[in-house]
This record gives sequence, structure tokens and C-alpha cells, in this order.
Amino acid sequence: MKNGLIFLGPPGSGKGTQGQVLAKNLQVPHISTGDMLRQAIADKTALGEQAQSYMDKGELVPDNLILDLIRERLSQDDTKNGWILDGFPRNVAQAEFLDKLLLTINHQAKWTVNLEVPDDAIVERLLLRGRNDDTEVTIRRRLEVYEEQTAPLISYYQEQGKLHSVDGHQAPEEVANILQDLVTA
Repeated sequence: MKNGLIFLGPPGSGKGTQGQVLAKNLQVPHISTGDMLRQAIADKTALGEQAQSYMDKGELVPDNLILDLIRERLSQDDTKNGWILDGFPRNVAQAEFLDKLLLTINHQAKWTVNLEVPDDAIVERLLLRGRNDDTEVTIRRRLEVYEEQTAPLISYYQEQGKLHSVDGHQAPEEVANILQDLVTA
């Protein structure tokens, strides 16, 4: 059974940063749906063009587009020793799909980490990051969308006994140490 880790948390909570650090330490791939989508947009693929219209408005990219990306990515050879998913699942329907997919490919999500960061700190972080799609209006809209659609995942994984909440509003090194301790315990 191949073990994986799922990162939950609002945009700008540090999922990407922490996922990359932990993936390097564990020598497993960090799989970011955001990065995969941005690459598809940069490459001007059909999926990328569809995704762009949603992302420009601060909306979530529809499930069917993301699900195809995830299925393909988790089937690649580099996931055999585990993986870290960042930015997926985004809602309970995706989590249910992921559970079924993992069962069919003999993987499991052993841990789900929820990075908790206050909204105002997230707005400040994302504005400093300076991406084209990061205006205060779009950031606040993304936080609303997160709260509406993604927050129910916290209960979903809590009920499965897999959720570990971590204060993501501290020094990145502190968060990294907490996460390392969690997965190596």
C-alpha cells in the first residue's frame, strides 16, 4: 500500500511551500493541482484555456477537469513510494472520488493536514506574492469559495480520523518541523 498525504488549507496558507519541503525530505512527488493547471495554461492546452476562464474570476476549476489530471498523475511511476497532494480535493465529492481512485490503484491517504491561517494574514501573503490573479478582491473571493466548498472537507477527514490541524501562521521552519514529526512518528 502506497501512502500519501493531503494538504488542506485556504489559498496562501503555505500548502505549496510546506508540501515541497516535506516531499523533498520524504523523496516523494509534491503534486500541486495549481501548478499543473498553471502549466496547462502556459502551454495553452485545451484544459488550460478552459481552466483560465474560471481562475481569472477567482472561481474553482470544475471537478471533471481536475479529476482527469489527478487520475493520470497518480498513475505515474514516481508515486510508488508515496505522494503529497496539494490543492486537491477541493470538495467532498472530489474527496469521495479520490478515496475510490486510491482504492483501485492500491494507494491510501494516510494523513490529511489542515493548515490554519487567519484570512487577513492570507490576503497580506498573497498580495506580497504578486501573481497576476492575486488582487485583494480575487483573494477575498477565493477565501469565500474555499469556506463554502472546501471547509466541509475538514469534517469529512475528521470523521475518518485522518485530520491533523496545524497552525500555519508561524515561521515556515516551525511548520515544517511539526509536519516532519507527524509523518515520521
